[in-house]
Amino acid sequence: MPDRVSSALERLTKEFPNRVKVPADRQFHGFDNYQKVCAVSDVNLIVTAAPPGFRPIHFKAAIDAGKHVFLEKPVAVDPVGVRSVIATSELAKQKKLAVVTGTQRRHQKRYLELMKRIQDGQIGEILSAQCYWNQGDLWVKEHPAEMSEMEWQCRNWLYFSWLSGDHIVEQHVHNIDVINWAMGAMPKNVMGMGGRQVRVAPQYGNIFDHFAVEFEYPNGVRVASQCRQTKGCHERVEERIVGTKGVAWSTSSATRITGANPWTFESDEINPYVQEHIDLIASIRAGTPLNEGKRIAETTMSAIMGRMSAYTGRMISWDWAMAKSMLNLSPAKYELGPNPVDPVAVPGFTVLI
Repeated sequence: MPDRVSSALERLTKEFPNRVKVPADRQFHGFDNYQKVCAVSDVNLIVTAAPPGFRPIHFKAAIDAGKHVFLEKPVAVDPVGVRSVIATSELAKQKKLAVVTGTQRRHQKRYLELMKRIQDGQIGEILSAQCYWNQGDLWVKEHPAEMSEMEWQCRNWLYFSWLSGDHIVEQHVHNIDVINWAMGAMPKNVMGMGGRQVRVAPQYGNIFDHFAVEFEYPNGVRVASQCRQTKGCHERVEERIVGTKGVAWSTSSATRITGANPWTFESDEINPYVQEHIDLIASIRAGTPLNEGKRIAETTMSAIMGRMSAYTGRMISWDWAMAKSMLNLSPAKYELGPNPVDPVAVPGFTVLI
């Protein structure tokens, strides 16, 4: 949208007065703006941070154009999008292009040290785990009478599954990724439930406000997952991994291991939102480009499976979701105007696709 372009440029120019150079003929907007950015020959690194529903399309265009990419999480909202991102990531590898994703915990010193200890056996064999992203409510945009459905949905994108994937995908994917990292595998079966109890007004689109999901891994370990966006409730953002010799857990305030081999992270660390970009650029300059695309696509699928199971009331297997699900939430056309969306899911009635 033109106002978003101008406001972003104003903010960046104010913060970095000597480093921003975006002439009028490069201030793109509209649904084809990504094509125009990719066509700029002296652009060699693109950040894909539009709402998640657009990311498979934008990512493919950037790699096709020979650009390195910082790919925000989640990278898709449905299985069709996940498969697209995996294919594009393979193309990026062939073209020796870097792909770093917005899973900043993978670049954060405390998590890197914690995972090394888990993988070295400091907590023994993993028996179970829990992960949480329970917090209060977030921003919401009202629907002005003069604004089209499509424009309003794009501005209020958190609340439409075709744009955000629902908050289990858009936000809780961080915690699920930590568990996949610790397990060294993707879940083989997923069983979830959830609902829409508090955010029921029309401005909250068609997403749920809470989920509870059980992930079963190939070794039989089961992981309990919770995410909630409800004002006035207890907040918890945490990963906890239980082993035969101890417990590893990390919150915003502490990262530690308790049990037979106790450890607490007490070192300094660079802001992980900065570190992930440092690592991206360093890999490009060194000629050894990182490629995290497939990994985050698979974790995104883990979260999507949780949503699909909660929406339909069905257990979902990894093999079926990756190979057979044809769910594609993309709109019929990308243009301002009407854009009817699916009704709020009802478990037992919503069809599994």
